[in-house]
Amino acid sequence: MDPAPGESAPHAHKTLKALPDMKHFNDKVAAITGAASGIGRALALALAGRGCHLALSDIDPVGLAATAALASQRNPGLRISTAQVDTADRAAVYAWADQAAASHGQIHLIFNNAGVALSTTLEHVKREDFEWLMSINFWGVVWGTQAFLPHLRASGDGHVVNLSSLFGLMSLPLNGCYNASKFAVRGYTEALRMELELVKAPVSATCVHPGGVRTQIARQARWDPSASLITGRDTEKSRARFDQLLNGTSAESAALQILRAVERNQRRVLVGRDAKLADKLLRLLGSWYQPLVLAAARRAARRR
Repeated sequence: MDPAPGESAPHAHKTLKALPDMKHFNDKVAAITGAASGIGRALALALAGRGCHLALSDIDPVGLAATAALASQRNPGLRISTAQVDTADRAAVYAWADQAAASHGQIHLIFNNAGVALSTTLEHVKREDFEWLMSINFWGVVWGTQAFLPHLRASGDGHVVNLSSLFGLMSLPLNGCYNASKFAVRGYTEALRMELELVKAPVSATCVHPGGVRTQIARQARWDPSASLITGRDTEKSRARFDQLLNGTSAESAALQILRAVERNQRRVLVGRDAKLADKLLRLLGSWYQPLVLAAARRAARRR
């Protein structure tokens, strides 16, 4: 558990001395998945402003090229490479990691940021939809971590940054598949961090839990008819409602909070006031948060 704001963990200064020095990003190399838009693009631009060279990937070549151009404008002296990569494709991720390391000479950070959303009931979720989501949200994180770890070790001061979610801490009805993937990322990253510390590896890891962040994830989400039967809204109205709920923290602010957490070598970071408030309520209520969520969902259904 992270210390409360303003408090220091016992022996924190000793722990920090034993961990990799991530006090700055200047002249380091960061790899980012899902870099064509949203948090991925914001991370790329924030790192460019700090003098960090970039290896960027996404399945969207147009958005990826735009991110690279914006990063280059922000800092013309950077080395920036791009690759069209589907993070669900293990072989493609490994090939990209090796290509990026060869192109840049070394890799210090991997931001496993790419993610998708799916709204459906767990009773009726289609196998292909569930596998699609898990292949990106969870397995993409695993492949990115494993593919880049040898290069991070070789750099001598590596860092893995895996994107979970507020919904990796709590669940919502109709988002069970997304919850499952983000809870999995949380467990995976927390265990990874401890394993790296056990062997005193020159690599650390941070798990990121964003709350509502203004990105394209809602507009690009898959929606199953079973969800509409419960909400009483058609797909487009449901998509608009989801997008509105995520209209909280800007992607730029989220990126700055993530980078600050990496600089401080935090085990986890809660992004946005909604995530921090929800975390406090979860600590207070435990599993009793569920009746509150259920009541809110019922009220929302009545207002449709």
